[in-house]
Amino acid sequence: VDCSGILMSPIFFPSISKMYVYESRFTTVLALIVVVNKLDSHRTDEMHLTSDHRKRAAAKHLIERYYHQLTEGCGNESCSNSWCASSVGFNRMDNNAAAVKALELYKVNAKLCDPHPSKKGTASAYLESSSHSNSACSNRKMNNKDVHSVRDNFKDVNYLTEEKVYEILDICGEKEDYSPLIRVIGRVFSSAEGLVQSFRRSKPHTKEELKSLQGKDEDKDEDEKEAAACSATAMEEDSPASSSSLRLGEGSSGENDVQKLAPDEVSVDIDAVRRVYERLLSNEKIEAAFLNALVYLSPNVECDLTYHNVYSRDPNYLNLFVIVMENSNLHSPEYLEIALPQFCKAMSKLPLAAQAKLARLWSHYSTEQIRRMVETFQQLITYKVISNEFNSRNLVNDDDAVVAATKCLKVVYYANVLGGDLDTEHNEEEDEEPIPESSELTLQELLGEERRNKKGPRVDPLEIELGIRTNDCRRPLISFEEFVNEPLNEVLEMDKDYTFFKVETENKFSFMTCPFILNAVTKNLGLYYDNRIRMYSERRITVLYSLVQGQQLNPYLRLKVRRDHIIDDALVRLEMIAMENPADLKKQLYVEFEGEQGVDEGGVSKEFFQLVVEEIFNPDIGMFTYDERTKLFWFNPSSFENEGQYTLIGIVLGLAIYNNCILDVHFPMVVYRKLMGKKGTFRDLADANPVLYQSLKELLEYEGSVEEDMMITFQISQTDLFGNPLMYDLRENGDKIPVTNENRKEFVAQYAEYMLNKSVEKQFKAFRRGFHMVTNESPLKYLFRPEEIELLICGSRNLDFLALEETTEYDGGYNRDSRIIKEFWETLHSFGEEQKRLFLQFTTGTDRAPVGGLGKLKMIIAKNGPDTDRLPTSHTCFNVLLLPEYSSKEKLRERLLKAITYAKGFGML
Repeated sequence: VDCSGILMSPIFFPSISKMYVYESRFTTVLALIVVVNKLDSHRTDEMHLTSDHRKRAAAKHLIERYYHQLTEGCGNESCSNSWCASSVGFNRMDNNAAAVKALELYKVNAKLCDPHPSKKGTASAYLESSSHSNSACSNRKMNNKDVHSVRDNFKDVNYLTEEKVYEILDICGEKEDYSPLIRVIGRVFSSAEGLVQSFRRSKPHTKEELKSLQGKDEDKDEDEKEAAACSATAMEEDSPASSSSLRLGEGSSGENDVQKLAPDEVSVDIDAVRRVYERLLSNEKIEAAFLNALVYLSPNVECDLTYHNVYSRDPNYLNLFVIVMENSNLHSPEYLEIALPQFCKAMSKLPLAAQAKLARLWSHYSTEQIRRMVETFQQLITYKVISNEFNSRNLVNDDDAVVAATKCLKVVYYANVLGGDLDTEHNEEEDEEPIPESSELTLQELLGEERRNKKGPRVDPLEIELGIRTNDCRRPLISFEEFVNEPLNEVLEMDKDYTFFKVETENKFSFMTCPFILNAVTKNLGLYYDNRIRMYSERRITVLYSLVQGQQLNPYLRLKVRRDHIIDDALVRLEMIAMENPADLKKQLYVEFEGEQGVDEGGVSKEFFQLVVEEIFNPDIGMFTYDERTKLFWFNPSSFENEGQYTLIGIVLGLAIYNNCILDVHFPMVVYRKLMGKKGTFRDLADANPVLYQSLKELLEYEGSVEEDMMITFQISQTDLFGNPLMYDLRENGDKIPVTNENRKEFVAQYAEYMLNKSVEKQFKAFRRGFHMVTNESPLKYLFRPEEIELLICGSRNLDFLALEETTEYDGGYNRDSRIIKEFWETLHSFGEEQKRLFLQFTTGTDRAPVGGLGKLKMIIAKNGPDTDRLPTSHTCFNVLLLPEYSSKEKLRERLLKAITYAKGFGML
């Protein structure tokens, strides 16, 4: 008997329909196909049917009964058939073994039990449905009175279409009994195969596809015709699934179907899925079916992706995740405990190509849909963080649900980037000359300390797969801040997480690999650990090098400067280091002011950077120009200083980040974008040169004739330091090319290109080179966006002294309720903005708030004796204010103001 259609039907062999998923099962199925194809020679004499399709129908019917007899039994507790699951002492077998045994029993014509009246399982349902199959084929319009037959047919529905759902819903609505629909949803949505085949987009066949279909063997054609004709039977629903299973198992035409789709397309009709969810989720009982099905589905999907490489065999497997993620109730409390965590674990196992395809698909979603998915994963992360007590012994990195949800959130994050306003073209050119390596490199290799990240900074694999960077996005669909999870940041042990980040083991997950979920404070802490460990590494290498070479030990980057000649001393010393051994720049900075007794534990370095910045950005030097309207500095295109001076300024900025010091610099955002590899464009003029930006914008929006009314050409003029005009042609012979309505966009783009890039190309390249000398091995670019780099260098502009009061600690006998402490805070809050900045400068060494605001500044107020005429003093290295216990509030105010106003220099107490 030709039973080639039997094995491909998941109704008859649910486990065998997974053959394209499991390799071991695929081997079993191949063996079964051989056996079934030989059945013709063994059973011809016993079965005298007049047509092939009747033979196949009978074979299907008998083998299916044997299969269910082995898996479910006949329902008779006193059954004596040794090949029936209801008999006493029967040894249970898995689905594959039952499939093989069913064929063997069919071959030897073994005893077949009749279903017991009490049995309500699949076998009895099949008998009833098969007994009505002939009448169903002849009478295609079902009678609503025959509800029992309808329910039986629903049991054969193994994948869904929008029309099928509505058909079942209407029938159930008429009888006010939704249990058949609930059972169908439970069966389809708990089956990976069912979901993969459900809600497919219908496409007309091409000529090539029609020709290939005509080439199929006649038996297969008859099967498909028979299935199409009997729309009232289960075979109508199973035939597409069966043929698809065969194709996917063979890994041929299933893959070809996917290849015809665009990189951001799937074969699911997403609009149909949304309409179905919208109608069904309003019913609580039906909603529970989705929930229960997801709990059953997820572990199987996770297994498929982890061990059986299912996506490479069937790219349509991605349909499953698309359909589930359209469920708008995923973030509801019922899903948070079990269903959603399990689904996230499964989704996190998707291979890189599948994640990229999902990101491309979701990038076309609306802002509301992206936000819904973000909220779904964020709610799960928050729920798990709040409901558990994470600490140094119980790390949040070990929570599978939080880790999996974060990995899933990454896919949505890149969809948000792809769907935003992208600029992938305007990229800065790489440095022509590589940054010189340390002369100690050979020794490092000998000692097993080969320099990390020699091939460049870390790049996220999904970025490479998608061909974009976060910095390419000018404006995402939803703000990047919505991806930050504050509860997670609060419980994250950053020292442990950084260790996992550097080791890069598969067993431990680091949230630094998903920097979008971390706030600037947490990322800054990770950068601090990276910088410190690199400093310790350089120190250790220096010690070993001095032992081997017998040279003088110099484990620090020492700068001894005169306060009155700080630029000359500092920049000359840094220039020598940059030329001789750039690796020394990675050592810990140690500054000493000549003639002063201060020991640098951080505070002296802070003042050093502050003084250097004040000198460098002095307009009288001429390296930078200052805009009074924007209060911002820009590179002077006609500066007399050589490129080396700009390189040294870049080194100073890099050293400030490397040594965790905040600088009072005022650059437009385009400078930080250029440091991260993006060129300036017309949009960047909005904050760099708002007057020019507004003029060019009005030019673009002008409705009249630009050529006749404005009479401008592709030649522009600038003024140098002495006020002399300088002409520049944006195009060759630009003075002869008028700007018209047709070419004004080109004029605006080239004008911005000249102002932000070409005119300062030499100065900026030298500046960037110096900056990268210090930060080239740092995860700076990987962790931070341009606006966060500005925050890292400049600190927060918002000075919240109430937050500082909340976090300040006390020592030496003072506490929050001490009289002098209450009077101190009352006095400080009464100060003006400038006086408050002077206080910060006096106490911490800088007048800027750290990343995260003043609430992140750990200040200590310590008692410094009883009432006295001495002024308050401070340890800027440790943010400690030494405050005598003054007798009155007036005296406290007078002494404090004098201290902060005239403070300059360091001494030993």
